[in-house]
Amino acid sequence: CRHFKIKGKVQGVFYRRGAQQQALALGLTGRAFNVRDGSVEVTACGEKEALDRLEEWLWEGPPRAQVEDVESWTVPFKPFTDFLIS
Repeated sequence: CRHFKIKGKVQGVFYRRGAQQQALALGLTGRAFNVRDGSVEVTACGEKEALDRLEEWLWEGPPRAQVEDVESWTVPFKPFTDFLIS
């Protein structure tokens, strides 16, 4: 699993929904959620190649997003059964 913290204009632009769609298309499980500081955090679990492709998308985001930074780090496996937005 990998955890991402995305900074920039990423709330109110359908960023979490887009991340969910990308993750599901890549066969990943996990979740995306807004943080009070204006960032979005994503935890995703699956194959390394799929996680790399998700990270590439996270740098772009949906059309109205303005991504300034994406931090990522490995986290212990979590048994997600879907990709949720919270």
